[in-house]
Amino acid sequence: MNALRTLALALTLALGLGVSAQAQTAAAPPAGLSQEQFDSLVDAISNSVSEKLRAEGTHAPAAAPAPAPAASESKAKSKAPPPPKIVRVEPKTGPDPFAALIDGTVKVFNALPLLGTELVRITSLLDQKAAGGRGASTFLLLLCAVGVAAVAAEAILRLLLHRFRMQLAENAGPELGVRSIAYLTGLAILDGLGVLAVWLICNAATGLWFTGTTGQDRLAAAVLAGIFSWRLYILLFRVVLQPELASARLCAVHDHEAKAMYLRISAVMLVIVLMRILGQILVAIRTPADAMAAFQVVGGFLYLATFLWLAYRSRVAAQQWFGGLGELAPVIGGLGRRWIPIAPLFFIALGVTLIYGAVSGSGHVGSAMVLTLNLVVGVLIFETLMQAFVRRLDSKLAGRTPASSTPKLPDVVARCIRVAVLIGAAVVIAESWVVNVLGLVNVSEWEQLTSSSRTAGVTLFVAFVAWELFKYMTDPYMGPKTKDAAQAIADGDAAAGPASRLSTMMPLMRRTAAVLIILVAVMIALQDFGINITPLIAGASVFGIAISFGSQTLVKDIVSGLFYLSDDAFRVGEYIDCGKAKGTVEGFTLRSIKLRHQNGQVHTIPFGQLGQITNFSRDWITTKFNLRFARDTDIEKLRKASKKIGADMMEMPAIADQILAPFKMQGVADITGNAIVVRFKFTARPGNPAAIQREAMKRMFSTFPALGFEFAKDGANVVVHTGSASNDPGNDGLPPVPAPAPANVPAAAG
Repeated sequence: MNALRTLALALTLALGLGVSAQAQTAAAPPAGLSQEQFDSLVDAISNSVSEKLRAEGTHAPAAAPAPAPAASESKAKSKAPPPPKIVRVEPKTGPDPFAALIDGTVKVFNALPLLGTELVRITSLLDQKAAGGRGASTFLLLLCAVGVAAVAAEAILRLLLHRFRMQLAENAGPELGVRSIAYLTGLAILDGLGVLAVWLICNAATGLWFTGTTGQDRLAAAVLAGIFSWRLYILLFRVVLQPELASARLCAVHDHEAKAMYLRISAVMLVIVLMRILGQILVAIRTPADAMAAFQVVGGFLYLATFLWLAYRSRVAAQQWFGGLGELAPVIGGLGRRWIPIAPLFFIALGVTLIYGAVSGSGHVGSAMVLTLNLVVGVLIFETLMQAFVRRLDSKLAGRTPASSTPKLPDVVARCIRVAVLIGAAVVIAESWVVNVLGLVNVSEWEQLTSSSRTAGVTLFVAFVAWELFKYMTDPYMGPKTKDAAQAIADGDAAAGPASRLSTMMPLMRRTAAVLIILVAVMIALQDFGINITPLIAGASVFGIAISFGSQTLVKDIVSGLFYLSDDAFRVGEYIDCGKAKGTVEGFTLRSIKLRHQNGQVHTIPFGQLGQITNFSRDWITTKFNLRFARDTDIEKLRKASKKIGADMMEMPAIADQILAPFKMQGVADITGNAIVVRFKFTARPGNPAAIQREAMKRMFSTFPALGFEFAKDGANVVVHTGSASNDPGNDGLPPVPAPAPANVPAAAG
C-alpha cells in the first residue's frame, strides 16, 4: 500500500515537473513577474513538495543530472533576485457613516416611547414614603421652597444694597479714569454677595434635609448645585450688562435692550441647567443608551430653538454690544453688523452637531461644539472687560479708546494680551475638532505637532510683542504730515514747524526694524519646524549680491539717501530747493524723496539726482523788501516810525514768538528820478515769514499817510521787492510773495 502511494506521488511529481517545464518553455511568465522570478517560484514549489514527501517517509525522485552550468550562467544565477514574497492584504472594512447615521436615527425614533417611560419612572422614584422617606409632593414642595428662597435672597440682598450700588455706579464711568476701576470692583463684589447667599442657602439645605444617599437626596443636591451654577454664570453677564445701572455698564448697550438681553440670557441658561440636571437623573437611574440618545436629540432641538429665539430677540442689543467693540476688535464689530446672518448659522451648527453626535453615538462631537461655544462667549466677555479696563487706564473721555491720537502703553499691552488669548482659544478649538471630532491626527501626532509649533508660535508672538513695543516707543517721533509751508504762506495760515531730525529718520528706521524682526522671527519659526534655513540664508546672500551688481542706480540712490540723512540736509516739513524742483518735504523712501510744491504738485526725485540742496527752513530767515517814497521824505523820521511799528508787532502774541529780530528800516537802497527806494527787513523763524511781512506792510500803509509820509507816485505804482528779488547776498527766503496793496495805491509787477 505504501509502495503504491509512493509510486503515485512520484508520478504526480514527475507530471507536475514536466508540465511546469513545458509551461516554462511554451508559455510566457504571468504578468508582473520576470522569467527569473517565475523560475524561482516553480523551484520553491518543487522544494515544498519534496519536503512534504520526506516528512511522510518517502523520497523525492532523483532528478536527472543536469549539465554543469557555465561560469557566466552560474554567476547570473548567483545575482538573481530572491523570490517575491506574496503578502495577502485584507480589504479595509468599516461601517458606512451614512448607513450608521440612518440606523442611529431609526434607533432614536424607536426609543422615544422608552424615553417617555423613563421620564415617568422618575416621578415614581421620587416617592420614598414606603422606604421611610418623603412623599413625592412633600419632596418637590421642599425642594422648590429652597430654590425659591435662594433666588429670592439674592434679589432681596440686591434691593437692600440698591442705594449703595447707585453711589458706586455714579463714580464708575470711564471719564473718571483709573479711579473708576475701584468702584467697578466694588459693584462686582456687591453682586457677588447675592450669589454667595444662594450658595449658602443651597448648601445649608443640603446639609439639613438632603444628607442621605437616597435618590431623593441625590436629586436635591444636583438641583441645588444647578441653581448655584446658574446664578454664578449669570453673574458674569450682570457685571457686563448692569441692567439697572447704565453708568457702570461695560458694553455699549442701551438701557431697555440691556435689561431685556439679561433676562433672555437668564432664561436660556436656566433651560440649559435644567436639561443637564434631567440628563444626570436619567444616567443615575440607568436609562438605556438608545433612550439617552433620544433625550440628547430632544435636548438638541430645544437648545436650537432657545438659541435662535435669543439671537433674534436680542439682535439690537448684540449689534450695539459688538459694534462698541469694533474699534479695538474690527472682527467683532463686523460680526455685530452682520449679526442676523451669522449668529443663527452658528447656533444651527451647534444644534446640528449636538443632534448628530447623539444619533451617531459620537458624544465627543457635541462636547467639541459646546467647548467652542463656551470659548466664543469667553472671548467676547474678555474683549468687553479688556476694552473697559483700557478705557479707564488711558482715557479721560467717555466712549472712546484710545482717547488721544497717539496710543498709550495700556493699548499696547491690551493688544498683546488679546493676541495671546486668541491664539490660546484657537489652539484649544483646533485640538478639539482636529483630534477628537475629525480624527485627522491622533493624540501622539498632535502632541508632536504642537510641541514644535508651540515654540514657533511663542517665537512669532515674542516678535509681535517686540514690534508693538518698538512701535509704541517710536510713535512720538512719527510726526503727522505737515501742511505745506508755501501753501500755508499763500493762504495766510501759520505753517507747521518742520520735524526734528529723529522724526525725519524714524520712518526709515521703523521699516528697517520691521523687516529685521519679521526675517528673524520667520527664520527661527522655520527652524523650530525642522526646516534647514542655511540654504535660504545662502540664497538670500547670493540674491543680494546679484541685485547690488545689477542695479547700480538703485544702490547709488540708496547710498546717496543715507549720506543726505546723515548730513541732516533736510527734514520732513522743510522747504527746500534741489535745482530740479522746489517744495516742502512730505516724506521719503530708501531711494527717493517727495516734494510738495506750493501749487500742489508732488515731485518724486531719486536721491542720486538731488544734487545741491538749498534749505529755506533751517534755524532762521531774514526777509527784506523795498518801498518807494517821495524824494522829500524825512529819512530819520521814517526810521523812527518803522521802529515803532516793529515794537508794536513784538507785542502781538500771534507773531511775537516767531520774530527773532524786529521789523526796522535798513536804509536807502536806491534813488531814482523823483523817488527814493527804502529797504526794510526783519528776522524770523522759518515757517511763515510772509505773514509777518504782510502785517508790517498793513501797518505802514495805515499809519504812514497820517505821519506825512507819501509813497512815490511816478507811474502810480508801488514796487515791492522781497526774497531773492534783491541783489543782497543775505536776502535768503521763500519765493517772492506779492504784498497786499492799499486802497489808493495799486501794486505793480516787478
